[in-house]
Amino acid sequence: MSLTRLDVEKIAHLARLAISDQEMPAYVASLSSIVDFVDQLSKAGTGDVAPMAHPLAGQTQRLRPDAVTETDCREKYQANAPAVQAGLYVVPRVIE
Repeated sequence: MSLTRLDVEKIAHLARLAISDQEMPAYVASLSSIVDFVDQLSKAGTGDVAPMAHPLAGQTQRLRPDAVTETDCREKYQANAPAVQAGLYVVPRVIE
């Protein structure tokens, strides 16, 4: 699937990019080759590939134990806040 100049102009508009007329052919060619490569990758058969926890065979991720290591300091932190209500910080409204 190759991209057209119109496709690249729409993408540039959505991304808020200013692409000059001189740069446009290079962008069309580059983005088209990227889309073609992704299309080629999607055709690769991956149905019989098992998920891996680590990309290197025989290796495992070192995981830390799921345990709380910090003390609860919420009351201490909220004592410094200008306004607290029901355990939450009260801030000025910014959206009407």
